[in-house]
Parts: sequence; structure tokens; C-alpha cells
Amino acid sequence: MSARPAALRGLPLLQDLGPLEGRRVLVRTDFNVPIDETAGGRVIADDLRIRATLPTLQWLLDQGATVVCCSHMDRPKGKVDPRFSLDIVAKRVAELAPGVEVMENLRFDPREEANDPSLTAELVAGFDAYVNDAFGVSHRSHASVVGPPRFLPSAAGRLLEREVEVLGGLLHEPARPFVAIVGGAKVADKLGVMAALAAKADTIIVGGGMAFTFLAAQGRGVGGSLLDATRIAECCALLEGPAQILLPTDVIALSPGSSFGCEQTSGEVRTFEGDLPDGWMGLDVGPVSAERFADAIARAGTVLWNGPMGVFEDERFAAGTRRIGEAVAATKGASVVGGGDSARAVEELGIADAIDFLSTGGGASLEFLEFGDLPALDALRNAPNAPEA
Repeated sequence: MSARPAALRGLPLLQDLGPLEGRRVLVRTDFNVPIDETAGGRVIADDLRIRATLPTLQWLLDQGATVVCCSHMDRPKGKVDPRFSLDIVAKRVAELAPGVEVMENLRFDPREEANDPSLTAELVAGFDAYVNDAFGVSHRSHASVVGPPRFLPSAAGRLLEREVEVLGGLLHEPARPFVAIVGGAKVADKLGVMAALAAKADTIIVGGGMAFTFLAAQGRGVGGSLLDATRIAECCALLEGPAQILLPTDVIALSPGSSFGCEQTSGEVRTFEGDLPDGWMGLDVGPVSAERFADAIARAGTVLWNGPMGVFEDERFAAGTRRIGEAVAATKGASVVGGGDSARAVEELGIADAIDFLSTGGGASLEFLEFGDLPALDALRNAPNAPEA
């Protein structure tokens, strides 16, 4: 097992399950796919999450196992809701992996999110092995995620294995320079992972609404931009830390009292260097900053991107995210994109094929990068068949 990458040591993989001929295997998948409501009924808008787990499902079928998947969809709050039924997913899985069964939405039962042992006992009854291939929920201590490894030989599926291998590589052995790009709206959501990255990355690029709390920490006037005054001290500490932190020096801003977003837009848009006037809201990094960020990305040996540079769903404030996306796609270094909004940006920009690894988990990828572990991984390492670390 010493030949395994550091992040995978002690984690049982599919080959650690032993012979599976004639055995029943429960697979925790993340089939929380987007659904469109049409005149003809419910339609899967994007089946990527289903296709992503096919290598695991097919491997189990090839071993002679009977495969049953369990998953959640959305947040039905512990009640049966036809809008979140997995029947449409079951039909698609039957087309892509004939013979694989799909249980109904786990979150129709309140015991799932409560991590109730009674639900775990019901789930594992009649099964001989368990596989977790749902990285997107592996940061959740839910009954179907952390419970089964206490009772069954268990393993990480191919998708989960790859997520841990790639993201763990960023923490253990990134090619340098290691450049992390962190964006999004809420600085509070990203400070933990930024603190972890500050000890690993050579440069951290900060954009999005969260950048304005950092700018305020430098004494810059941020006008009416998003600001979390309770986090300024933490931003100051990061700015004084070991990693170089690049902040925008110019900002694209919207005039006071205006609207922005996908549909209703109004107001005057200007680019400012230095302080923002009162009431003006910064909604994207400016062109000078975008080019400076792109230069750092071009020199990187490893790039991690999590979070957009601005409100990219409004075309007036999409240029910064677009420029960063182009730079990440063009870099000669290894490129990794976290889930969530940054993954959506990659898809909308049409550069997904140029990215080396696109994570399937938003919150899960952030938590793994911050703590180096997840509840689901800890559960798997304590399964009865787990290898020695």
C-alpha cells in the first residue's frame, strides 16, 4: 500500500473488496442532477453526475455483483415530494448501466440527514459490501455516507478515489509555483480554506465580493461593495502570512441604487483604481488586475481555481471571470477547478476540455482542502477491510 499516493493511504478502494461474484453491493452516488420541468414532464437537464459514476458501476457489474444505488436529490426536508423523486434518474441509469437499480430519494426520510443508526441498519440489510462514489456529499455526516462502513466491507469508488487523489496532491505534493485562485461572494465561507492554502500555495489570487473585505483590511475605500467588517482582522492576518496574496487594484463598479444580475439590470458602470466612491458597488475585477492575475497563472506549475471573479451571470461583470478562465485553460501547469460556481463558469465559458481536473464537489472540495479529510473518508478508513495506512 506504500505505493499509493499519500492522500489515498489507508483508504479502501474497489480492489480491496475481495470477490464480488453473486454479492449485493450498495453504492452511495450523487445523482442530484438538475431537472427541468417541461410540458411533457420532468427532464434531466444534465446527466454528468450520472455518467461520472459509470466507471464504478460498470466495474462492479463486471465483477458479477448485483448493484443498487442510493442517492439524494435536492432538499425535500424529510418529506416525500414528487418534484424530487429519483424515478427519472432510475430510468436514465437503466439506459446507461442496464441492471443497476436506484432507490428512492434518501432525503425523503428525515433520518438520513439526522444520521440515524436505524436508517443505516435498514440500508445495509441484505447487502454484502458498500461503495461510496459520492464525493459531493462526503463532507456530510449523513446515515448513508458515514454509517455503512461500520457494518460492511467498504470502498471508495473510482470517482471518489480520483477526487481524493487530485485534491490531496495539492496538499501534499503540488508542482510549483502553486497558484490558488479564490473568489465568490462571502469571505466567511473561504477564510478557512485560504488559511490552509496559505501554508501550501506560493500565491493566492483573491477576487469576487470577498476581495473587498481584504481591500478594506488594507485601508482601501470599498464604497457600497460587499463587506464583512467582522472578518477584517482575519484578512489582515492572512495578508501578513507566508503566501503572496494578490488583490485587485482596479475594480469594475456599479452606480448607487442600480440593479444587477441575470434579468433586471440598470445603472452606470465604471472602472476605478484605488478607492471606490461612496455607494458604488464593486462587482468585478478590473482589466489591469485581470491581466496581472493571468500573468501569475501563466507561470504556475499548479493552479487551483475556486470561485468567480465577479457577478459573471451579468455580462457587464463577466470579463474578469472570463479572463481568469482563459488563463487557467491556457496554463502549462496542472489545472484543477473546484465545484460550484467556478465549475459552472468553466462550462459556460466552454473550456472544460482544457481543464485537467474538474471537481464534482463544491463544499466537499473546500472542506477537504481546509482540513485534509472528510467524514466519509474517515468512515471508510475505519471499515473492516481498510488497508493499513
